[in-house]
Order: sequence, then C-alpha cells, then structure tokens
Amino acid sequence: MASFDFTAGQFVSMVAPNQEGKQQTRAYSIASGPHGNNRVEGGFFSNHLCDMKPNDTVSFHGPHGLFTLRNPLRDSIFIATGTGIAPMRGFVEQLFGANPCHEGRDIWLVYGTRLPSEIYYREFFERVAKENPNFHYIMTLSRPDENWSGAKGYVQDRVKEIVEARADKGVGTMHAYICGLNLMVSANRELLAGFGWDKKQVIFERYD
Repeated sequence: MASFDFTAGQFVSMVAPNQEGKQQTRAYSIASGPHGNNRVEGGFFSNHLCDMKPNDTVSFHGPHGLFTLRNPLRDSIFIATGTGIAPMRGFVEQLFGANPCHEGRDIWLVYGTRLPSEIYYREFFERVAKENPNFHYIMTLSRPDENWSGAKGYVQDRVKEIVEARADKGVGTMHAYICGLNLMVSANRELLAGFGWDKKQVIFERYD
C-alpha cells in the first residue's frame, strides 16, 4: 500500500479468521499522526497482530470515526486513561510533529492510569513537552507506589485544576477531547458541564 489517508484520532477495523475459521473483527485506534505492540493476554486479535511475520498480511477497513480535532483549533485538554491514549498520541504528533500546526494554542494532555508500568508513550510525550512550552503533559496515577513523585488521583481532578485556573473557565474558548472507559468519560463531561461548557466543546469516544 503506497499511502493510507486518515485523520488523527480515527480507527481501523482489523479482520482475520480465528482457529475455528470464523471472522474476527477488532477496532484499533491509530496512534500516530496522518503522515503516513500491545499484546493483550488471551486476546485473539492483539496476539494475531503481534505474531505476524514480515510479508504476512491482514485485512482491515477504515478509517472510521469522528473523534478528530475540530477546526478552528482552540486551547484544548486531551483527557485519556489506559489505552485511550492512542488517539491522543496521534493528535499530539499531528500538532507538534514535523509540520507543526498547533498555532501557539495551549494543549494539555491529562493521562491517567493505575501504575507506572502502565504508562504508554511516556518518553514521546515528555520530549514533546520539553520542546514545546505550550504542550503540558500531566500524568496522574490512581495507585502510585512510594517512589512516584508525580500527580496522584483521577484525571478529572487535574482537569478541574486546569479549568479553574482560567478566568473564563474555558467557556466557549476551549475544547476537551476525552477517550477511555464510560465512567471516566461521563465524570469529565459532568465536570465540564458544571463549569458551563456547551456540549459541542466536548468531543469524546468510549470503548466499553
């Protein structure tokens, strides 16, 4: 395939037969910007992909999805937990990559998980934050060990701090992009609604 056109935040549906010959389909977010090995224990498709050898092929269709950056770009909060970080990585690569298009907007990435061992793409996000003062990477853990010196608690706690620090509370001037499990998505939507945010300011995708 010479090229594959997609928008950051979209996903593809992978298709392959299992051992019984039945077709299995799984959706995978594209964790990169549009410029052209997560193995789940017991998961058919993640193991199928990880076990592929050079020149093996797999069928897929897409891209799909409307979880994409809105135009015009505003100051934004990317909110993710667990593997919900995948589309956020695509957003960050698009905005701060080889052809940056962040337009000087302040972008916060608030990423939550349980343990340090579950942090995905940490080096990438830390590098982008070091090189771009308008990109703010906030990693928060719900079950940190004694060696963890970063933020603790849930992502909505950090989001609340970001919004409260703005004179306008982000009403009509920001976007929030949320990806993760339903409870987390709902908690952040309710939080932002409580600040007076319009529904159109909050773009979300949940995967349970």
